[in-house]
Amino acid sequence: MSFAKAYSGLKDGAVRALMFGVCGLAVAGCDTLSSFNPFDNSEKYKPEVVATAPAEQIYNDGLARVQKKDYEGAAKKFSSLDKQYPFSDWARKGLIMEAYANYEGGLYEESITASKRYLQMHPATPDAAYAQYLLASSYYDQIPDITRDQEKSQRALLALQELIQRYPTSEYVADAKKKIQVASDQLAGKEVEIGRFYLQKRNYSGAINRFRTVVGQYQTTRHVEEALERLAEAYMAMGIVDEAQTAAAVLGHNFPDSPWYKDAYALLTKGGVEPRENSESWISKAFRGVPQVGQRAG
Repeated sequence: MSFAKAYSGLKDGAVRALMFGVCGLAVAGCDTLSSFNPFDNSEKYKPEVVATAPAEQIYNDGLARVQKKDYEGAAKKFSSLDKQYPFSDWARKGLIMEAYANYEGGLYEESITASKRYLQMHPATPDAAYAQYLLASSYYDQIPDITRDQEKSQRALLALQELIQRYPTSEYVADAKKKIQVASDQLAGKEVEIGRFYLQKRNYSGAINRFRTVVGQYQTTRHVEEALERLAEAYMAMGIVDEAQTAAAVLGHNFPDSPWYKDAYALLTKGGVEPRENSESWISKAFRGVPQVGQRAG
C-alpha cells in the first residue's frame, strides 16, 4: 500500500500537521525534505517502457561499429542480441561476432569466454571451427617472452591441437599448424632455459628431466639440438657414458652440421669416447619416426 493510500483517511489539516511535524524534527533538513513529496509515486513506481530494436538492426549496428574499429562497442551490441532475443539464430550469430570483436579489440579474455560459450552451445554449427580458432588465437596472442611463465603458450598449443583434431578440414588448419610450431618452440625454449640453470647448479637429474621433455615432446623445434648436447653434458658429468654417447650420436645423425654436435663430439672425445647410439636408449626411441633434418618442413 502506498504512502498516499495509507493516509487517505486523514483530513487535510492532519496531513499538513504530520508533514510540518517531520520538518520540525530537524530544521536544517527541511529544505531537503521539502523536495520530497510522499504522495508522488510516479518516479519510483512509474513503469519504464524500453523499445526493443529489431534483431537485424542490432546486428547491423554491431557490424557498423566493427567497420569503425569500435570493437568494444560492437561487442556490446552483439552481446545484447542474446539478452533481447535468447535462443534465436540472431543470438547465435551475435555470439560468434562478439568473440570476434573482442579478439580484434585485444580483449582476449572476453573473446575466450565468448568462444568457449559458443562451442558449448553450438558445437556442430559451421562457425564452430572459427570459434575454436578465435579461442586458440586469443591464447596465442598472449604468449609472453621466454623468461616468463608459459601457461598461455601451453593453452594455445592445446587449443590449436584441438582445432586440428576436431575440424581437420577447416580453412584454419594451415595457420593453426604454423602457430603450433611457434608455441611448441616457445615451450621448448623455456624447458631449455630451466635445464641450463640446473646444469649450472650441477643439479644433473633436474637438468636431464628438462632436456628430456624437449627431446620427447618437441623434436621439431630449434631447441632440440641444444637439448641433445646438454644431455650429453649432464650424462657425462654423472658418469652415464652410454647415454651421453647416444645423445651425441642422435644429434650427429639428425643435425650433422650443427655447432651443437661439434660441441658434443669435442666433449666426448675429451672424455676418451666417441658418439655411439644405443638403439634401446630412450633418446634413440624418442627420435624413431621423426623426419631427419633434410626431410623436415621449413
